[in-house]
Amino acid sequence: MILDAALEVFSANGYAGTTMQSVADAAGVTKPVVYDCFANRDELLLALLAREEQHLIISIVAALPADPSVGTPEEHVLDGLTAFLTSAAKHPQSWRIVFGAQYGAAPVVAERVRAARAFLVEGLRLTLLKSLPGVTDPDANLPVLAELLASMTEACARMLVVDGTDRSPAELAKVVSQVVGGGFGNV
Repeated sequence: MILDAALEVFSANGYAGTTMQSVADAAGVTKPVVYDCFANRDELLLALLAREEQHLIISIVAALPADPSVGTPEEHVLDGLTAFLTSAAKHPQSWRIVFGAQYGAAPVVAERVRAARAFLVEGLRLTLLKSLPGVTDPDANLPVLAELLASMTEACARMLVVDGTDRSPAELAKVVSQVVGGGFGNV
């Protein structure tokens, strides 16, 4: 109940605009009740991030190709990114929390977001290793390609859930897959 209220408040107000009182008000409890559960706003946000990251990681892992050696990188990106962005569009508050937690929060919160992102970039690198067996100097080039793909994915998710766009998840995924198909195979 408190984490659900915190999701609403953090999503609407960001880190700087969220207080323990505003979370208590949204949850319909008193501020001491919130403090009984969480020592401070950072601890509350960390607990919320832990919960929301589980949903996000499941959607990201589900979007990765089951067998990256079958099909083309362009097909993998189109299918995986469409699935991922569709999930992000269905759960925009979760993504707003992740994007917003990087800015203005305590270093421990920002570090948690960075660590989760690093884990996901490594998953992309491993997928690309199987998907692009002919890439030259994979130890040097695949981390760059994984970072680029993660950044493009985040940009599309941000367009959907933060900035607002009239493009559908499939349309955004098609643009990224075309970039990948035209460029990644030449590395």
